Amino acid sequence: MHAVRKLLLAGSAALLMLTPAAVAPVMAQPAETAAVFNEAALDTLPAFVDGVIAQQIASREVVSAVVTVVHQGEIVLNRAYGFADFENRVPADGETTLYRPGSISKMFTWIALMQLIEQGRVSLDDDVNDHIDFEIPAFQGQPITVLDLFRHTPGMSDVGGFTTTDEADLIDHAQWTRENLPERVQVPGAEAAYSNWGTSLAGYIVEQVTGEDFASYTERHIFEPLGMTSSTFREPLPEGLIERIALGADFADGRFTSRSFDYYSMVMLAGSATVSGPDMARFMMAMLDGGALDGQRILSEQSVALLETNTIANAPRLPGLAHGYLVYREEGPRLIGHAGAMRDFRSNMILSPETGTGIFLSIVAAPAGRPAQGELSAAITGRLFPQEPAPRWNGVGEAEQLAGRYLVNRRDHSSEPHPLQHAVVKAVGDNAITITAIGQTLYFEQIGPGLFEQVTGLREGGPFDRVEFYGTGDARRLSFASQPFMNWHYAGPAEEDAAGE
Repeated sequence: MHAVRKLLLAGSAALLMLTPAAVAPVMAQPAETAAVFNEAALDTLPAFVDGVIAQQIASREVVSAVVTVVHQGEIVLNRAYGFADFENRVPADGETTLYRPGSISKMFTWIALMQLIEQGRVSLDDDVNDHIDFEIPAFQGQPITVLDLFRHTPGMSDVGGFTTTDEADLIDHAQWTRENLPERVQVPGAEAAYSNWGTSLAGYIVEQVTGEDFASYTERHIFEPLGMTSSTFREPLPEGLIERIALGADFADGRFTSRSFDYYSMVMLAGSATVSGPDMARFMMAMLDGGALDGQRILSEQSVALLETNTIANAPRLPGLAHGYLVYREEGPRLIGHAGAMRDFRSNMILSPETGTGIFLSIVAAPAGRPAQGELSAAITGRLFPQEPAPRWNGVGEAEQLAGRYLVNRRDHSSEPHPLQHAVVKAVGDNAITITAIGQTLYFEQIGPGLFEQVTGLREGGPFDRVEFYGTGDARRLSFASQPFMNWHYAGPAEEDAAGE
């Protein structure tokens, strides 16, 4: 089956529609550093994960976690850790405790929309206005297409204000989508800039075309066929599920206190799913086996292959986006997936179609523990798909000329940028840089022209994040391999440079 799907992936490239743009979309290129699948590590993975999470619970303000790993149609690991309800000392249970995967929910939305494409009711090149009951004006004469939604290229500002802890404050998601059209900032198709509103519009199209509310549609056409009996988009959670949800927590004065439930209904179609570990195992196994599980098919093999096929990359030599999926690694083997973040939950899903391996994890942590998801994802990835650092660059150093301040393209363009929306690049000698972004400073060494690899200290097997600088002058861009859904635009010298310090 996996060999057949590799052929389908190659053939489906002909279905892609590249949109002319001011900044031409580029296909991601294979990584230069060899990597492998360490299948033998599957046998010791449960004990390894136990150790990593035990350390995180002890030192990272982690309240609970679930980790689910599948391989070749079998569940290798499905365990929960910590407390679903810390204050009442209710242990998390791998079979029954529910977690909120955040933006991993988007994959269900893309599948729903792909089902309509299979049926011929929607096409990738359609103007989205063909399928909705309000008008989105063209920008510089160019409409937003369905393909633009799949690859996060609608050319829109980011939006917020779609979460609440008070059920009384909820606005119907369809009304919210109609009334919160983001500012248009770029020609559609120019570059990827992650769009929650764009994914909400994709789900809105599903509702408009089918006449079904989205929660009911996903239950009937995705969750029920796959036997995902504990999964839902509904908020509040239905009776029987609300009692099983893992509770978030604050940590202050040496103790955890439970937090209230967060509602994401206004942007439901982009992020409000609730799932269990076993349900995610069934979902991953279906997607890794061409869209079917136990004789129930939710997508054709051709549609699954198209979802996995590259469509746009902001940087010429880094992974980019497939159709809905993020591309985490191009080869050795290729890794795709999606991450998700909510106030209390940090989640990730990583799929290796070539090896039939899937990883889902979700961590509940107090604010200081939020980096634990990235650490756990890296630990598991480095264990199963180890890498070696790339050879260091021995050419002319470029660190000084690349230094400066860069502004992220995923933001609300109608307001002044927040300091955390800037990345500051500083030279460390000729061939190394530091990048300070989102409250942390990372160190990178040069491995090629405009290409740098993160130095990760004692971590064995990677993964090793990369950054690429491309473009010239004031049009220079910075992209992280770990953030294929956005990039950073050069915005001038760093403040101390501008001040002459």
